[in-house]
Amino acid sequence: MRILIAEDSALLREALTALLERFGHTVAATAGTAPELESVFTRLDGAGRPPDLIITDVRMPPENKSDGLLAALSIRSQHPHQPVMVLSQYLADTNARKLLTLPEGAVGYLLKDRINRVRDFVRALENVASGGTTIDPDVVQHLLKTAEAGPLDALTPREREVLELMAKGCSNADIAEKLVLSHPAVSKHVGNIFQKLGLTTVDENRRVKAVLTYLQASRP
Repeated sequence: MRILIAEDSALLREALTALLERFGHTVAATAGTAPELESVFTRLDGAGRPPDLIITDVRMPPENKSDGLLAALSIRSQHPHQPVMVLSQYLADTNARKLLTLPEGAVGYLLKDRINRVRDFVRALENVASGGTTIDPDVVQHLLKTAEAGPLDALTPREREVLELMAKGCSNADIAEKLVLSHPAVSKHVGNIFQKLGLTTVDENRRVKAVLTYLQASRP
């Protein structure tokens, strides 16, 4: 896997490069600012060798706001299938929702201080590079709290509770314990959520898709 790393901290860029190379991946290029991320990507793409994955922070120069995330959105607007993983210590709102609800998938958002196991992190990168979606449960919870009500008003209050726990990464057993429900009751609520969101039994990772559907419906 060829990776483009956008991170303003030189130390973290070097650490990520060493880590990824240890797992057999190649860092095609690095960028220290948001404009540099876009220019480096353009150069790689123009040479016919776009990266298999972009890893970018949210806050980067020149404004140190959401520059890195906005650069990723700009790239995705021109290259809809380019995989992007956001790796940050910050919880973004609107722009993160825009990225994570892109219909083509191949996106992720992980918080730096919640990465506990290196192998899980690398697997998450590989999942996004192959077209999947990986979202830190804390990111999903934050976006759910800041989302406005939308077409998902069809969900009952209990189903919303179940969906929020799903967003935290809870299993059916965890949900049953937290809400003091039987396992069959939880399964029924989860099934109702999938049905109301139009997610069939053939959909892979329906729990993630259910949360993304909520965010897409609530997106400003």
